[in-house]
Amino acid sequence: MAEGLLRALYGDRYDVYSAGTNPTEVSRYTIRVMSEIGIDISNQRSKSLEEFYGEDFDYVVTLCDDMKENCPFFPGGKVYLHKSFRDPADPNIKEEERLKIFRQIRDEIKN
Repeated sequence: MAEGLLRALYGDRYDVYSAGTNPTEVSRYTIRVMSEIGIDISNQRSKSLEEFYGEDFDYVVTLCDDMKENCPFFPGGKVYLHKSFRDPADPNIKEEERLKIFRQIRDEIKN
């Protein structure tokens, strides 16, 4: 979501990359809530942090649902920014609530 938003809003000013500790696939919920605001991320793919080791970045933004201290450290970053979000992948969340959480996260990242 963050990669798609930054590319759509500021792709002319920033090179944007995203990765995670356990990449699988881009969630259908993410694709859906992004399409609601006119951003198509259906061609994005989930990437591992290892793809970017050795790269230098001006900013590293961590978006974890856990404490900042438990987020992965990326050695190529100069400035670190962190924001915690509720985990929308919790299996105990019903579909409509899950979509609501994805929308909230999307809107918070955008803001």
